[in-house]
Amino acid sequence: MVQSEAQPLLRVKDVAVHFGGIVALDGVSFEVARGRIVGLIGPNGAGKTTLFNCVSRLYDCDRGEIAFDGGSLLAVPRHRVAALGIGRTFQNLALFRSMSVLDNVMVGYHCRSRGGFLANALRLPHAVRAERRTAAKAREVLALLGLGALAAKPVAELPFGTQKRVELARALASEPKLLLLDEPASGLNHEEVGELGALIRELRERLQLTILLVEHHMSLVMGIADWVVALNFGRRIAEGAPHEVRLHPELVRAYLGG
Repeated sequence: MVQSEAQPLLRVKDVAVHFGGIVALDGVSFEVARGRIVGLIGPNGAGKTTLFNCVSRLYDCDRGEIAFDGGSLLAVPRHRVAALGIGRTFQNLALFRSMSVLDNVMVGYHCRSRGGFLANALRLPHAVRAERRTAAKAREVLALLGLGALAAKPVAELPFGTQKRVELARALASEPKLLLLDEPASGLNHEEVGELGALIRELRERLQLTILLVEHHMSLVMGIADWVVALNFGRRIAEGAPHEVRLHPELVRAYLGG
């Protein structure tokens, strides 16, 4: 993919986060260009998920700035992040297990809904129409991910790999500009990891997504990322194209010691 010269979609600048005396992030800076898949890698405890939680506004930063689509993300209330255009999955599945696949995905569209609680409770005509539109859009996303036949199935009855796809579908349902994927290959077998890589690239192209990916599965990251940022002990230690970062001395030391 040709690198965009336009303003980056996401800019992280000098971000620091402390939990008591523990330094989780220590002045991390990098940019995510529009339309790119960027891999965020590093050993356990490097600060990857903490950074994700800052971008999705689950955590506050002690220092620094995060800009999204040209505006300060830190000035946006937490409940408005999805509507702004940021969707995410979680390392540990955060699905409603007793609900159907369709209902889980419809939850993702609620950030785009203008209906109020009272209108939905009273089943007012405009609320009913909105619910039908939401269901139709959810079914489109399910079809895109090959989940259409499972729409009525309770999530709890599905294999783990399929549940991961349902969570991805819910994230896509918010119609994000930036998709945050937190360990999407965790718990998947070799064949499923290969399918996931192909799917992520397809979604980037079809939906014009920008993707920030946290992943321990190095072959997946190096196979699909356009750019890689490596962290260790809360600091950025390397950044560049996958073939440049793969053998960076600091990254090798971070994983292998010495």
